[in-house]
Amino acid sequence: MNYLVITYLLYLAISIALTVWVARTLHRNGRIFLVDAFQGNEPLADSINHLLVVGFYLVNIGFVTLALKYGDRAEDLQQLVEVLSTKVGLVLLILGAMHFFNLIAFGRIRRRGLGLRAGTPPALPQFGGR
Repeated sequence: MNYLVITYLLYLAISIALTVWVARTLHRNGRIFLVDAFQGNEPLADSINHLLVVGFYLVNIGFVTLALKYGDRAEDLQQLVEVLSTKVGLVLLILGAMHFFNLIAFGRIRRRGLGLRAGTPPALPQFGGR
């Protein structure tokens, strides 16, 4: 096996393992916020939570597989480590961005749920210029 194939296999294994770990963490800890946001409606919160995790997997694993062929090619062990660290680092940045996106989504859902509980009606959509 050459260094390129080893780099690809390590990249896929590390990236997918990180994606699964982050998704499970978001699923487990995000549930609390969603149950609160949906006024204790656990089936609805669990359903939304599951859909968010599926979307998270699709986006991140899609990115990982598309990014597989991009970047430098490793021709020795030093380059393998450098290329692998660059690729995994990019995946970590994307996972971090997706994590913050999920936090923003959870926060908005929760604020909306808290507003509805307090008797505040949801804001009407604003359409350009009027």
